[in-house]
Amino acid sequence: MNARIASPLQIDGHTELIAHLGWPTHAFKAPMIYNPYFESIGLNAVVVPMGCKPEAFATVLRGLFQLENIRGALITMPHKVSVVDLLDEVTPTARVAGACNAVRRAPDGRLQGDMFDGEGFVRGLQRKGLAVQAARALVVGCGGVGSAIAASLAAAGCAELHLFDVQAASADALAGRLATHFPTTRVHTGGRDPAGMDLVVNATPLGMNPGDPLPVDMSRLEARTFVGEVVMKAEQTAFLAEAQARGCRVQVGTDMLFEMIPPYLAFFGLPTTTAENLRAVARLRY
Repeated sequence: MNARIASPLQIDGHTELIAHLGWPTHAFKAPMIYNPYFESIGLNAVVVPMGCKPEAFATVLRGLFQLENIRGALITMPHKVSVVDLLDEVTPTARVAGACNAVRRAPDGRLQGDMFDGEGFVRGLQRKGLAVQAARALVVGCGGVGSAIAASLAAAGCAELHLFDVQAASADALAGRLATHFPTTRVHTGGRDPAGMDLVVNATPLGMNPGDPLPVDMSRLEARTFVGEVVMKAEQTAFLAEAQARGCRVQVGTDMLFEMIPPYLAFFGLPTTTAENLRAVARLRY
């Protein structure tokens, strides 16, 4: 399929759809970046938020890809892990992460998946000057996004990864996949002490709602530690505010999104761009 050129905001019989599947939808930021970008280049395509609870996800995903004008789907919480088993093919990146956040339909009808969370997150860190290679990192939360970030950190040469999840089995399973694909990276599970870490990542939903507990003991956080966030509901979460108060450099949740969209666009066969161009046209609201 080739998306046709249209005038700004024109939705007509040629418009191609990118579904944004997740639940809840109130924290979705991708449509505020993709759609202004499509408008800026005159592309007749639109990202549409679609609230889908877990029990309906498999049915909804299969139904959407019966549509003739669907270009693909963005997959977000809580479906990034469960979607893997619904696809015909996933990339090695998605296999290692055990999660997927992009789905497209191949010409033969097969559903293909890839994962860009980790790539976007790590690219953001590197652009801010963090030396990922040989670093010690703590990733709290081993669901879809946390697994992808851990895998990309290992691929970038991170020397030591500490993984924590309230569901210990999730952290252990991720550690096993990392050991298989990145045997030189030392992996530990079960602890979330930030002391001595070069990087601490909140890859949990903590921070989406007022009063959420902080993901680590902030009194143990050192000023030299770089702190990363994946929550996008607010640019400044309580976790980031506390980290900055302790002198830490930080990466906000939407930075990951801006950095992952260029490869996302290429995956969908759409004209790609740079993170800087996306920032220039985005209309983000919190």
